[in-house]
Amino acid sequence: MPEAAAPPPAPPGQPRKAALAAWIGSALEYYDFFIYGSAAALIFPKVFFDESDPANATLLSLATFGVAYAARPVGALFLGHFGDRLGRKKVMVFTLVLMGLSTFLIGCLPTRAQVGGLAPVLLVLCRVLQGISAAGEQASANSMTLEHAPPDRRGYFTSFTLNGTQAGQLLATLVFIGVAALPEDQLLSWGWRVPFWLSVVVAVVGWFIRRHLAETPAFARQAATAGVARMPLAVLLREHWADVLRVVACALIASVSTIFTVWALAYATSDAVGIGRTPMLWAGALANLVALGTIPLWGALSDRVGRRPVFLFGAVGSAGAMFLYLWAISTGSYPLILLGAIFSFGIVYSAANAVWPSFYGEMFSTRVRLSGMAIGTQIGFAIAGFAVTFAARIAGPDGDDWSAVALFTAALCVLPVIGALTARETHKVPTELLGARTEAEGASRETVTA
Repeated sequence: MPEAAAPPPAPPGQPRKAALAAWIGSALEYYDFFIYGSAAALIFPKVFFDESDPANATLLSLATFGVAYAARPVGALFLGHFGDRLGRKKVMVFTLVLMGLSTFLIGCLPTRAQVGGLAPVLLVLCRVLQGISAAGEQASANSMTLEHAPPDRRGYFTSFTLNGTQAGQLLATLVFIGVAALPEDQLLSWGWRVPFWLSVVVAVVGWFIRRHLAETPAFARQAATAGVARMPLAVLLREHWADVLRVVACALIASVSTIFTVWALAYATSDAVGIGRTPMLWAGALANLVALGTIPLWGALSDRVGRRPVFLFGAVGSAGAMFLYLWAISTGSYPLILLGAIFSFGIVYSAANAVWPSFYGEMFSTRVRLSGMAIGTQIGFAIAGFAVTFAARIAGPDGDDWSAVALFTAALCVLPVIGALTARETHKVPTELLGARTEAEGASRETVTA
C-alpha cells in the first residue's frame, strides 16, 4: 500500500555524508573490480594460464572476469533481502570488508608455475567473492543516498555512487600505469600484486566513514510504522516484477563499460594494433577523469528534465560511439584513440551511467528498494560481464574484427532503450510515494481476486 506520510527530515549534513560514503565505497569496490579487469587483459594470461596457447589463455582469463558477474545475482538475492530487512548501512559495511579482503587475497595467490591448475581455481574463488560483494554495494549505496537526498536533488546526489565508480576505475588505471612500466620479469613476479594489496588502505578509510553514517529516515520510518517486509523478495516479485524486468533490460548498458575497459584494451595492445600498454591505460584514465566531471552534471540535469531523456541519450549515443572508438583503435592513431575514449566513455556513456542510480531506485518503494535494485541490476550486469567473452569470440581467430564487436555492443544497447521507454518518469515524485502506484495496483488485484 502507499506510505501515508513523508519520512522525517534527514539530520543536517546527512545527504552529503551519504553521498561521500557511497562515493568512497564505490571507489574501493570498483578500484578492486577494475584492477582485476586490467590484470585479466594484460597479466593473468601469462601468470595463471597456459602460455603455450596465448589466444586460449587470454580467452580463459577474460572469462574469469565474467565469473564475478555470474556470482552477482546470487549475492543480490541474499544482500538485497538483508538490506531491506536490517537496513542499508549494515550491507554497505559488509560489502566493503568483503571486497577489500577478497581483493587482497588475489594479490597473495600462487601462480600456475607454483601450484599448477590450483592457481586459476583459487583465482576464480576470489573473483566470486568480489562478485558477491559488488552485488550489494551499489544497491545499498544508491538506496542510502537516494533516501537521504532532498526530493528535488535525488539525481544529483545518487550520481556520486557512479562518480565513485569512475574514481575507482581511474585510480586502478593510474596504479596499473605505474606497475606496467616495470620490466617484464618484475611485473609478472611481484609487480602485478601491488595494486591488489593497496586495496586495504581504501577499505580501512571507507569502513570508518560508513560506520558513522546514520540509517536513512525513510527506512527508519518504514521499520517503525508499517514494518519491514519479512520476505522482501516475495513482495518484490508480486508487486514490482515489471520494474525488475525493466531494470534488468536497462542494466545491459553496462556492456559498454566492460567492452571499453577490457576487450578494447586487449585489442589495442594485441599484435593486430600494437599500441603500448601504458598509452592505452592513459587513454582510459583521461576518459575517466572527464567522467568525474560530467557524471554530476548529468545527474543534476536529470533533476530538471527527467531521468528517461538523459538515460536514453546515453544508451543511444553509446551504441554509435562504440563504433567510433573501436574504429579509432583500428587505425593505430593515438590522438584519435584518445579523443574517441573521452567522447564515448567520458561524455556519452556517462549520461546513462550518472542517471541509472536514481532512475532504477525510484521505481521501487522503500521496503523493497534495495532488493529491486540489487536483483535487477545484477542479472543485467551478469549478462554484461560476459559480453567481453562473447566479444573475444566474435572478433574472430585473430581478434581484430572490431566492427563485429561494435555491432554486438550496439545490439546490447537496444534493450536498455526499450526498458527506459516503457518506464515511468519519477523525478518529480515525492520520495515517500515512490513505488506507491505499483504497490496500490498490486493490492487492488489481491482485493479483486479475494
